[in-house]
Amino acid sequence: MRAAKRRAKPGSVGKGRFFHIVVRPNAQFVRFRVQDIGTRGGVERVAGQRSNGTWDTVKWLVEKTHAHVHGKSLVADSAEARKLLRSLGSAPAHIGGDRFQARPRAKISESEKPTP
Repeated sequence: MRAAKRRAKPGSVGKGRFFHIVVRPNAQFVRFRVQDIGTRGGVERVAGQRSNGTWDTVKWLVEKTHAHVHGKSLVADSAEARKLLRSLGSAPAHIGGDRFQARPRAKISESEKPTP
């Protein structure tokens, strides 16, 4: 009997349309939703819902026409992508294929809100 091929994780092969910047592990979430940020295409946010009902960012998708890889770092080619890369908690580190890892933005306590 022939063994079935396993499906590759999104962004792991490097042939996709987007760079994936992971900020939180998928295991924390039970449901996912993709949202366009700014103009259609370009930069998209993958939001995840936790089992307690709260939503948070799982990863960011940056279209390859809006950024490129230089060495092991991701370099923005558009204003949308530059804004996203500045807003992350750390510079995206290359994992492999089209996948990058970054820390989420710092949490702001309720007493300090609204932020300036």
